[in-house]
Amino acid sequence: MRVAYTLEQCWHDVPGGTATSMLRLAQELSQREDTDLIGVAGRHRRPPVAGYEPTIPMTSLPLARPWLYESWRRLKWPLVESATGAVDVCHSTAGIPAPSNAPHVVTLHDVAFLRRPDRLTRQGVRVLTNAVERSRSAAAVTCPSTVVHDDLVAAGFPDDQVHVVPWGVDAVDVRADDISAVRDLYGLPSEFVLAVATLEPRKNLRRLIEAHQPLTDVPPLVIAGPPGWGEVADDLQASSQHVVFLGHVRGDHLRALYAAANVLAYPSEEEGFGLPVLEAMAAGTPVVTSRGTATEEVAGGAAELVDPFDLDSIGHGITSALNNAEQLRVEGLDRARECTWERSASAMMAVYQAVKEHNA
Repeated sequence: MRVAYTLEQCWHDVPGGTATSMLRLAQELSQREDTDLIGVAGRHRRPPVAGYEPTIPMTSLPLARPWLYESWRRLKWPLVESATGAVDVCHSTAGIPAPSNAPHVVTLHDVAFLRRPDRLTRQGVRVLTNAVERSRSAAAVTCPSTVVHDDLVAAGFPDDQVHVVPWGVDAVDVRADDISAVRDLYGLPSEFVLAVATLEPRKNLRRLIEAHQPLTDVPPLVIAGPPGWGEVADDLQASSQHVVFLGHVRGDHLRALYAAANVLAYPSEEEGFGLPVLEAMAAGTPVVTSRGTATEEVAGGAAELVDPFDLDSIGHGITSALNNAEQLRVEGLDRARECTWERSASAMMAVYQAVKEHNA
């Protein structure tokens, strides 16, 4: 099976979880003997964002973003085949459908903006709404959780067009020396509550800070993540003097951060999946996350669940997780072992096969 696999998001200013998941999935798919994966992106003068380098062979289309996305949308050009040659399937992995003559698989990571457009910039809503509409003609649409599946069906996608392909997580093996080195590098306290999130409204960092501030006998809060939109670190920092902002943290440092933390606090208002939940569990770190969202689904009963809109609930969740850390650590490790990238790759390959056979 020859698959064109778009990875333009690796050059976005904030690649985020969509790039992380799609890069790791690509790595797993490329190890299969039945798959020939060819990466596709626009023409770039600079390398991908550090930490988001593709590990599969890449080909370049003649345009750079934003002209590439606009040309895909308006002109349905350039075809991915102009860079890859003939393929059996074209997989657009960032929700922006790429023109192709092959059967098309589109991954839509999160479509909550259809219900809450205020969670994105106006430009973001315009681009992504257009992408969702163009995805209706895809042979198959994949998404990482049943929450996104249900949102897509509610938006008019046929149930048999939408396939849930959950993401996985790798086992974490971090040495004590690595943890000490990261503590020293970032000047971290011996104990801390960790949040991993791009600084944007739906990540709910303001409420997390406000819920954490009055807690007594609770470690300080450390937030790792790049600036997004709507909130900046300086603005959030003013909410509390017990918060440390680290900015973007590269992958190997992030794994050590998870392992060093007492708790991961991830009370996001909504997510398409919520990869930090699994990443923290794989590191043996107790997790606090949101009830009634995709992250509850991801946690699989192994996290402390809270109401993300209730400060008392968030604060109680942090305290409870600290008090029940060993039980949550064991349950989280068990949950992480269930969620392998091999499982994700097999599920995606099944979608590719079905699309190819249907269009044969």
